[in-house]
Amino acid sequence: MTQLSTRFTRGLTITTLAAAVTLAGCANMSETQTDTAKGAGIGAVAGALLGAATGGSKGAATGAVLGAGAGAVGGYVWSNKMQEQKKQMEAATAGTGIGVSQTNDNRLKLDVPADAGFATGRSTVSPTLQRVLGQFAGTLNANPVTAVAIVGHTDSTGSDAVNNPLSFDRANATRDYLVGRGVAATRIATDGRGSSQPVADNGTAQGRAANRRVEIYVAEPAPK
Repeated sequence: MTQLSTRFTRGLTITTLAAAVTLAGCANMSETQTDTAKGAGIGAVAGALLGAATGGSKGAATGAVLGAGAGAVGGYVWSNKMQEQKKQMEAATAGTGIGVSQTNDNRLKLDVPADAGFATGRSTVSPTLQRVLGQFAGTLNANPVTAVAIVGHTDSTGSDAVNNPLSFDRANATRDYLVGRGVAATRIATDGRGSSQPVADNGTAQGRAANRRVEIYVAEPAPK
């Protein structure tokens, strides 16, 4: 995590554990239940990041717990700015294969398939994704209260020793591109899940292509 200060390390370790525990049971859940559980895990990522930014490693630990709770109970708001960001990203991603959606717990999600984002086995951001991220950075800078979580995934081809770091590398490369366009590094958390969370059948080429993806989540906290 070259762009994050060392004080985030302990908090993000806690984040990974919190997210892993939350997401472990997703396989047997309904779609709605799975979205809620994922919200808790991503909330932990964003919560730890924001906690570390305000209170060091102790703040990160607290943020991870609070963030998980926020994701689980829908502690995010879908504001006019979030709606405008969604419209802008739908226009920016048209024809790219990148999905843009509002999650059940009011986060903006960009689903970047490998074909639109990265070459096989590589973590270099593609020209297509560069263009999208350039516009995405502008929408993030227009709504600076939001936190961003970027999660990398791979298909099941190859070993965990290859897939796990590759998924992190792709998430980190995405973050670095946004930071290079003016988005504060303190707003962005990254994670890599390797091949552990497929969304399609790894037994087919089409399924493996769907599983090789990067997911970007934007969350605006609800006012207290």
